[in-house]
Amino acid sequence: MSVDSNIFLGTGRRKTSVARIRLKEGTGKILVNGKDSDDFFSHENFSRIALQPLAASELKDKVDVVAKVQGGGNSGQAGAISLGIARALLKLDGELRSPLKQAGLLMRDPRMKERKKAGQPGARKKFQFSKR
Repeated sequence: MSVDSNIFLGTGRRKTSVARIRLKEGTGKILVNGKDSDDFFSHENFSRIALQPLAASELKDKVDVVAKVQGGGNSGQAGAISLGIARALLKLDGELRSPLKQAGLLMRDPRMKERKKAGQPGARKKFQFSKR
């Protein structure tokens, strides 16, 4: 797939969510799965988390973002979009590395849901012990 030279791609992952980001210079329009970011996220905190890299790099009104995200819930999707945008911004301008890194936006959050073990009711929970 050939990508226009002024479009920058980034992929972000968090929990079970995967976000594919297309970033280009523009007027600050942000689409997530075809909807405006404020309409897509149920709470403003998720929208703020997702757009943190744009605030840290002070490019909120200078780039357009098109995000396609799937899997997971609101929190995971917001984190995935955040990482994807940060990685795309690095390709746009390498000088942004230090402010993004200081804000902790370039590191993937590795926390995943722990699997349920056999013979137990949950991942950590044990059946009640009975001495007799």
